[in-house]
Amino acid sequence: MIISCAADFREAARKKLPRFLFDYIDGGANDETTLRANLDDLRAVRLRQRVLRSLPEVALGTEFFGRPADLPVILAPVGLAGMAARRGEAQSAAAAMARNIPFTLSTVSICPLEEVAAACPRPIWFQLYVLKDRGFMRHMLERARAAGVETLVFTVDLPVHGSRYRDAHSGLSGPFVRTRRLLQAAGRPAWAYDVGLMGRPHDLGNISKYLGKRTGLLDYIGWLGRNIDPTIGWRDIEWVREFWPGPMILKGILDVEDARDAARFGADGIVVSNHGGRQLDGALSTAKALPPIADAVGDALTVLADSGVRSGLDVLRMLALGAKGVMLGRAAAFALAAGGRGGVETMLDLLAKELRTAMVLTGAPSIAAVDRSILA
Repeated sequence: MIISCAADFREAARKKLPRFLFDYIDGGANDETTLRANLDDLRAVRLRQRVLRSLPEVALGTEFFGRPADLPVILAPVGLAGMAARRGEAQSAAAAMARNIPFTLSTVSICPLEEVAAACPRPIWFQLYVLKDRGFMRHMLERARAAGVETLVFTVDLPVHGSRYRDAHSGLSGPFVRTRRLLQAAGRPAWAYDVGLMGRPHDLGNISKYLGKRTGLLDYIGWLGRNIDPTIGWRDIEWVREFWPGPMILKGILDVEDARDAARFGADGIVVSNHGGRQLDGALSTAKALPPIADAVGDALTVLADSGVRSGLDVLRMLALGAKGVMLGRAAAFALAAGGRGGVETMLDLLAKELRTAMVLTGAPSIAAVDRSILA
């Protein structure tokens, strides 16, 4: 199919992936009302068109925690991204480095941290969950520091796994998962060869390295349910803060008071996020939650945002609502599934083109100049 915008990668990915993987990337919690609101509310943000502003060039560059970036975006952590394409996390990281933006590796990646870091000329970001095994957490933090990771993204909105019905319907979880996945893979022979056969090992690379044995994917959802710690509290964050010397970002903030607590705690940044609509269905969309949070803590820490971003226009909208940078999860995962590293690079190029056009038409000469004055 012809790819003319970043959103086109979703359909391209649907045609390539087995259903259980496409629905895992595409789906949300319960009835998916928050997932849809993320998209609808962001697109409802109206921009103020300006004319005769004399802007032959606009500056898309910014910086995150002292490191320059060519775009105001970060590739977000995506669990199991290594199943979307052969050794997918390494491919995505290489694409991010080629476009000079940060890449964030998930705790539950297929490729272990060391494999991804070795493929990158600049430090990657690492995302950590609070698991019951604190020894694993310390082990991961030590490995991250040894691999040159500077920025830690600590996910705080997953004390329990969201009720994701699509995963049970499609075969990621539920009964007969092995048989259902094999049948679906047979219907996608290109994926079955490139990823299913040539992309091995298929396990949770970071966890397998810690345990000294393979952690398979047949019961991925069950493993998360058994190992994520529902007792997570600020004391856990304090322990990590004491151990981690670099920038620390709390991902999954939707409430102004939680954002203020994060600032008082001393976080360097937060990600205003509802986990892509995959946790509490009925929670606020990011577009609705972002402005009051940015007003409350935007001068105290770096406010990032994710959920619902599918285009350069969406990036501009998030920046205008108060974010200093935007994380791309599904958009990058679909591009990875559709075309590997090249797909991610093309998606970023298309997004940059859309962002540049929108900035010219709203009269914004640089990313630093984008604020609510460009909103209608």
